[in-house]
Amino acid sequence: MLGDLKYVMPTLTQQKNLTFEVDESGIATLWLDGGQKSVVILDRMLIQRLNSTLDAIQQTSGIIGLILRSNSDRVFVAGADLSEIDSLDDPCLHAYLAFGTTVFGRIAELPYPTVAVINGAALGGGLEIAMHCDQIIASKVAKNNKPYPVGLPEAELGICPGWGGSQMLAARIDPETAIHATALGNTFMSSHLPQGLAEELVETPEELQDAAKRLIKNKISSNDSTVIDSSNAERCAVGLVKAKEKTKASDSANAVFLAVETGISCGWTAAVAIEQCELVRLRNTPAAREKLDAFLSKG
Repeated sequence: MLGDLKYVMPTLTQQKNLTFEVDESGIATLWLDGGQKSVVILDRMLIQRLNSTLDAIQQTSGIIGLILRSNSDRVFVAGADLSEIDSLDDPCLHAYLAFGTTVFGRIAELPYPTVAVINGAALGGGLEIAMHCDQIIASKVAKNNKPYPVGLPEAELGICPGWGGSQMLAARIDPETAIHATALGNTFMSSHLPQGLAEELVETPEELQDAAKRLIKNKISSNDSTVIDSSNAERCAVGLVKAKEKTKASDSANAVFLAVETGISCGWTAAVAIEQCELVRLRNTPAAREKLDAFLSKG
């Protein structure tokens, strides 16, 4: 049993092949890994392993902060496993999305500062899990010394985010920019991230860990909300109007707009429920099926 283990700092612990380590100052680093895959992709197994590891972390005393990072040199998280999602019927997809919401929410509810460090592509669910942390630190380039994409590209495939992306991105950066990009599926490059998405940009991935530890030790935290709520609802409402004016209408864009409207009027829980209902509905539309089938055939 976990309670019988003795932790000696620094500690290296592995729960179901997902690893976290705690340094002598009490800062835990949780490593997302791809299992047998060459890159980190969010699938049910990874979410289950994350859930189990969060159990272990919460039972470990003396932690003062958490760093969430990837063990892949190529990506942070490349997104959700679309082939797995596409294999699920509608009730099972609803359950899968709800499970992810619950697990990622556990990160947001941790009683100490949390920092996601992005060292490579962070797309779709990958950016969503990062945005569940209090702060994000990103490197300008990946290990190959090239910029990489960060964003919510789901609309390019005719669907929409399903784990709160429409709410968190609009709260972190300029709402008009966030809503417009999400509605179109546009991403940003790490070398030109919009203001507010990352608390700090470092030059290379090698600088990320030290920067994240400094952030936690200095207890630097933003006073801004990380989701759409009463503190930013008016700003998001203005951004929504402007984004609608310059965004070509589509089913996926309208789904994003509806989710943002719901977040403004009803809050996080209702907005995420709308996102998930719309994602399940959209993936069955002819436009999305054509795009998804073409995407999946490449795999």
